[in-house]
This record gives sequence, C-alpha cells and structure tokens, in this order.
Amino acid sequence: LEGACEASLACSTCHVYVDRRYFDLLPQPEEEEEDMLDLAVFLQENSRLGCQIVLKKELDGIRLTMPKATRNFYVDGHVPQPH
Repeated sequence: LEGACEASLACSTCHVYVDRRYFDLLPQPEEEEEDMLDLAVFLQENSRLGCQIVLKKELDGIRLTMPKATRNFYVDGHVPQPH
C-alpha cells in the first residue's frame, strides 16, 4: 500500500476495498476523499482510501483488499503545470 501523499488526500494510491461486513461501520467519506476516489482505477461500491480509515475497536478484524493497480500521477508520467 503506497500512500504517496502521506494522508493529505492528494492521491489515490492507498485505494482499498473494504469487506462488506465492515464497510457500513465506517463514517461517510468526506468530499475530498470522494474526489480522489473518482481518480482511482477499478473503483467499486466498497472502495475507500485506506489513509482515511481510522482504526477503532469495532473495526477489529477488518479485511481490506487492494485493487489490481493504483494510479500515482507523479510516477506514472504526470507533469504538474504551474498555476
């Protein structure tokens, strides 16, 4: 699990699938997380950014699955444009 942006919600490299038994125990994603998930490859209904999952006692045993691939714009050829 890469986590290239160090949990700053600036990438989707920590994209994971949350086991359905635990998905509803998570709080709803913030708009910024949803925006980053829109950029993730192989998006599913149970997709979340791993960096936004805060581990709590009720999540003990949570199962996360990684997608086949992630997209890291800076490694995968993205060249940022000056503002």
